[in-house]
Amino acid sequence: MTQNEAITNENGATAPLLLSAENVAKSFAGVPALVDGRIRLRAGTVNALCGGNGAGKSTFLGVLMGMLRRDAGSVTVKGREVNFSSPAEALDAGIAIITQELSPFLDMTVAENLYLGREQRRGRFFVDDKCMLSDAEAILARLKFNIPAGARLRDLSIAQAQLVEITKAISRRSDILIMDEPTSAIGEREAQMLFDAIRTLTAEGVGIIYVSHRLTEIFEIADDYTVFRDGRFVGGGSISEIDRKGLIRSIVGRDLLDHHREPKDTGPQKPLLEARGFASKGKFADIDMTVHAGEIVGIYGLLGSGRSEFVNALYGNEPRDSGQVLIEGKPIDLKTPADSIGAGISLVTEDRKQTGLSLTASVAHNITVANLPHYARKGFMNGSAEARSVVEHIKRFSIKTASPDLPVQSLSGGNQQKVVLARCVDTNPRILICDEPTRGVDEGAKREIYAFLGNFVKAGNAVLMISSEVPEILANADRIVVFRRGRIAGEVAGPEATQETLVHLAS
Repeated sequence: MTQNEAITNENGATAPLLLSAENVAKSFAGVPALVDGRIRLRAGTVNALCGGNGAGKSTFLGVLMGMLRRDAGSVTVKGREVNFSSPAEALDAGIAIITQELSPFLDMTVAENLYLGREQRRGRFFVDDKCMLSDAEAILARLKFNIPAGARLRDLSIAQAQLVEITKAISRRSDILIMDEPTSAIGEREAQMLFDAIRTLTAEGVGIIYVSHRLTEIFEIADDYTVFRDGRFVGGGSISEIDRKGLIRSIVGRDLLDHHREPKDTGPQKPLLEARGFASKGKFADIDMTVHAGEIVGIYGLLGSGRSEFVNALYGNEPRDSGQVLIEGKPIDLKTPADSIGAGISLVTEDRKQTGLSLTASVAHNITVANLPHYARKGFMNGSAEARSVVEHIKRFSIKTASPDLPVQSLSGGNQQKVVLARCVDTNPRILICDEPTRGVDEGAKREIYAFLGNFVKAGNAVLMISSEVPEILANADRIVVFRRGRIAGEVAGPEATQETLVHLAS
């Protein structure tokens, strides 16, 4: 099916066209970011907008929402051509967006966040808190989100905060919703809640543009797909008419080989890293874990299971009540990240934008900032050595940047993630802790990261990897440790692990 053909529902009726865009183009300082953006969205359907990092999706969505003015092309909403100059105009036209970046007011309640800027009032001057609370409870119940409307945002988990952000967009009663990586900060359970909400909305005639690098989600929730590559529309149609390999081929422009790791026999090898008796009140307890050289150990668990809290305590980002660390059998005191770096441990953090990068600083600075003493000679920085190292890392990780001096925020999400990895590798670690190492990156970049991790452990190093994506854990880990409610619920050898086993242990 071509992009211009009608989309019909199950009973054969043609659904009304809510939004269409043709030949949309946008350049920045003369550099094209979008050359030919197109999409067609019909009522009651989910159209998955697919493409690699840097394909032009974010620029295109910015145009649709009035955050950017297009240079060429047309956008039609419900039969009327539009050229929004602000997000407010898009909202007035019935378009709302849910972005990756959370923007909650932490000291306000859920209800106050939902209706911020459009508070319900008694008379002209008084906010009707009771009415807002009641309406918030009603929409949360309709979406089956088990979140108290009167709770303050700072008391909620990241996953719950993301669901509140989703509810905020839905509460505007928009008939066109744009969801940009809506599951990037939530776990499998919350994702299923979101998918149920999407099905409720599409049954009511809402059209949804859904952006995600998680192909499993796309095939579960989407009716149609649209693919961008290098700023251009390259194809689209019914999701039922394409398989996973075909969609990857369209996104990347070539076939990608299936990725899997051969299991390693770690029995006779000496442990490289041991964590014994780790505990932190209210977060995790009785954690014992061993990682051997040449091994990738996966950690799986639902959000709130204590998995990220454990690795952050291990690395020295968070305090712990008890716990001993051994490196090659020798006890070592790790209280700060600097201690860990000195001991040969580096951490790829869960949220690259909040804790992994200094967004306004240059690519070069972000790569070397954790290892600056290495480039100092008698109190002076060896700039040429630092520059050589930056160039080597950019080449090694295939980081796409016009210059190492550009701010890292100008890079796509996948290239930002590669910068985080480069920064970690620059400290010359033997143990790499990766918390969601491929969050928000495209399929091609994922394969590059997997290949890097495989080569890293082949060199006699070790990886401890957290991932919410079961296929990712299954394809990469030699052993998988499952967390549940702050404790280890079980351990499974890679060849014996299945999705059912992991989910059963984690639930």
